[in-house]
Amino acid sequence: MREAAAAGYRRPRAARRCWLREAAAGGRAGGEPPRAAARCPLPGAPCPAATTTCRRRHGAGGAGHPGGVRRVRLHRLRRVAHRAGRAPCHHAGAGGAAAQGMGLINHVFNADSLKKLYVSNLGIGHTRYSTSGISELQNCQPFVVETLHGKIAVAHNGELTNAVRLRRKLMRHGVGLSTSSDSELITQLLAFTPPLENDDTADWVARIKNLMNETPTSYSLLIMHKDIIYAVRDPYGNRPLCIGRLIPVGDMNGKGKDNSETEGWVVSSESCSFLSIGAEYYREVLPGEIVKISRYDVQTLDVVPRPEGDPSAFCIFEYVYFARPDSIFEGQMVYSVRRRCGQQLAIEAPVEADLVSTVPESATPAALGYAQKCGLPYVEVLCKNRYVGRTFIQPNMRLRQLGVAKKFGVLSDNFKGKRVVIIDDSIVRGNTISPIIKLLRESGAKEVHIRVASPPIRFPCYMGINIPTKEELIANRPEFHDLANYIGADSVVYLSVEGLVSSVQESIRARQENENSLKTQKSRVGKIGHCTACLTGEYPVELEW
Repeated sequence: MREAAAAGYRRPRAARRCWLREAAAGGRAGGEPPRAAARCPLPGAPCPAATTTCRRRHGAGGAGHPGGVRRVRLHRLRRVAHRAGRAPCHHAGAGGAAAQGMGLINHVFNADSLKKLYVSNLGIGHTRYSTSGISELQNCQPFVVETLHGKIAVAHNGELTNAVRLRRKLMRHGVGLSTSSDSELITQLLAFTPPLENDDTADWVARIKNLMNETPTSYSLLIMHKDIIYAVRDPYGNRPLCIGRLIPVGDMNGKGKDNSETEGWVVSSESCSFLSIGAEYYREVLPGEIVKISRYDVQTLDVVPRPEGDPSAFCIFEYVYFARPDSIFEGQMVYSVRRRCGQQLAIEAPVEADLVSTVPESATPAALGYAQKCGLPYVEVLCKNRYVGRTFIQPNMRLRQLGVAKKFGVLSDNFKGKRVVIIDDSIVRGNTISPIIKLLRESGAKEVHIRVASPPIRFPCYMGINIPTKEELIANRPEFHDLANYIGADSVVYLSVEGLVSSVQESIRARQENENSLKTQKSRVGKIGHCTACLTGEYPVELEW
């Protein structure tokens, strides 16, 4: 998800552009001939779910509902906006429309633009922040391409580890690519590669399997063709994807589990988006699974396996930072995992102090766990300006630094003259923590100790997180060897890699042991593992350049 730096600083706009145009997703018999280059539903736009050689991080989602999905899609995008603050899009099904724009979701999809969208029974949407390439509309999703078998729209979260080879393959066969995006590459590979040699049929499941066999990771995909959405996770399960069930209006207590009582289906990067649209968490898309989602049904079509013996490789940084605490991954709530990380951190790095607090908000569960384990009170010392976005996902350093300055206020009466332990979820570039310590000291803190509920991030991510260079990471800079003095703290200690992995896998392994004791059917997930490449430099697959 890495993106090349822009040639010069460009002032961001809340909504640089917004287009609307009809987009017949179904394709007619003898429809338009295939185009050489995939294109966004509008000329270059931000859309459903995506990833690219540019390196991006995204929130993706789709919906199928007999009564129309326009509002469902919009509310779902709002609920995953923490994953990507700008460039939202969605693409409707047969007879529908497409809308995209640069900026915040509420700015791009206002009341006027929504009125112009046709009511559709099917749709996919996407939010993104740039990770490679520039935050331009042309790199936004979903990507749409016309084929002999009708239009397909593709939304992608992740980054292909062998994109260079695949791009060359397409270009050798005369397929042009108009962007640097992995997502466009995936779209063209699906359109270009027939399920059998010299047999260019509309077997999209076979085409998807061909794609999965060509590239092992990293991707979660939403692929819309006519009245079907295919939800796909790579065999390693590196990026999240889950399914929700739209609850009938008369059954908002959620008791009805029969599919016959379901109003429709939604799919999203995170389950936190479901409740606000009247849906409930149904299940995850498994690693390697291809799921068919229609207006009325969810069906597993196939599961593409990993190489024998390889564990799954779900991104551990989702638990650390990116996901909302009320989301569910691998059968456990992110909040519970973060709290266990705090408890483990208290075991590994206790300190004499008067109170425990946090850098709001993603570190709050870890701080509560640390305080509980140490027997110290949890006290708020910072208040957050909720109208300032997450500094980590700002597209450049200048915006990140300005965001820190405007982000926090100090509750000095709560800690004057006291020894304070601040729990942070991660220290990536070191932009935020130093000015926070300065604020606390100037406001009367006697001591400030920093405890980080994750290990030092030392390596770039090549599978969808915006950690583009080693030089940006504070753990690789000379000052890291005297980090406490550099940031102005009395002490700094990180959670160990072993402690993080143990906290994440504790509940998963307990559940597996219980299933084994009950002699239930063998899990289709296979050997459990997590991607810790940004911490250890050990990538789950060989990287190709």
